[in-house]
Amino acid sequence: MSLTILAIGLMIFFAHFLSLQFRKTNIPDVLVLMLVGIAIGPLLGIVTPQDFGKIGPLIATIALVVILFESGTSLNLNVLGKSLATTGVLSFTCFALTAFIVAMVGFTALDLAPLPSILLGVTLGGTSSAVVIPMVNALRLAEKPATVLVLESALTDVLCIVGVFALLQITTQGGIEPGKLVGSVLAALIFATVIGVLGGIGWLLVLGKIRDFPNTISSTLAYVFIVYGTTEFLGFSGAIAALALGVTLTNFEKFGLYRIQSIDRNLVPLNETDLGFYRETVFLLKTYFFVYLGISIHFSVAQLAIVACFIVLIVYAMRLALTRLVFRAEAYSLRDAAITSMMVPKGLAAAVLAALPLQYGVPGGEVIRDTTYMVVLVSITLTALLVMLYPLPIMQRFYGRALCKPLTDEQSNQ
Repeated sequence: MSLTILAIGLMIFFAHFLSLQFRKTNIPDVLVLMLVGIAIGPLLGIVTPQDFGKIGPLIATIALVVILFESGTSLNLNVLGKSLATTGVLSFTCFALTAFIVAMVGFTALDLAPLPSILLGVTLGGTSSAVVIPMVNALRLAEKPATVLVLESALTDVLCIVGVFALLQITTQGGIEPGKLVGSVLAALIFATVIGVLGGIGWLLVLGKIRDFPNTISSTLAYVFIVYGTTEFLGFSGAIAALALGVTLTNFEKFGLYRIQSIDRNLVPLNETDLGFYRETVFLLKTYFFVYLGISIHFSVAQLAIVACFIVLIVYAMRLALTRLVFRAEAYSLRDAAITSMMVPKGLAAAVLAALPLQYGVPGGEVIRDTTYMVVLVSITLTALLVMLYPLPIMQRFYGRALCKPLTDEQSNQ
């Protein structure tokens, strides 16, 4: 036990060091943390996912909720409104194309039947909030592209979850009505947003009284968990609700809430102390999440690793072309557009969903699980490497040509 506590303390200091190095060298801390997890897990066998019991997946989910909420607090509602059209096109198009590409590879290279192939494609169709949001914050993108990437990661998580459960229903019950599928996606998004906004307004009404009690800095975070759990219990997306709650708390002036007499005109819902606490919480949970993700990786036959690399390369090439198409009319800088094209890593949602086909007895379920884990590893690795290498002049020239974005004078002279 003493060694475990010692290791936890050392890991936190190590994570602080990695964050500092990320800012100086562009070497992403998420990659190093995941590699640490792989080293102590699958490679050396010191720790296994079973050692965490039910606590491991629970804390991973808590990490996702806190990351989304904290990210929501940094979003500006005006920028959010201007980003919705771009977010919708990028999110749904990238999800559909990724699912199609992965399904075709699963059918041709992994000898999966059509339905399991589609199941693999939908599982890997989204981007990971837990990977994208910390990297976007560390890279300090402009507000609009940062907002697009945050919203995309949250939206595609919903598409993955609803899509996988719909396909599993087809497998077990023999069919599903398309109208109900579309309706469930819209309900998951719209009702979750409404719950998050109403929950934020409700919290604003009582927050002034809550602050009079001692030791209440974590009360807002506890309320986020309540909203998330309630939303999930009702069958909607808790992740979207957590994001909407964060947006509401920092953009409440735009809702006209000062017309409600019970709201204090001098109310500051989240002060710098609160925001600092949430950022530190995200840091600690992120450290745990990526180490745990590395521990959870399954290494199987070499063929799956090759197929995973092929899938990731094709998807990233598609993403680059899609970013050029979607952003051609946007006044984004080359760096922002290039970073956006790199942000298609897979993570928590894919890793969790990958285990379901095997549990439901879907033919090829083990192949789906192991392939997904490998794609998660390879995609995060490639994203981290591209981010790290982007400052090189040759990379900037490549992205400048690929995205039809001009280099700045400083970049041209390098």
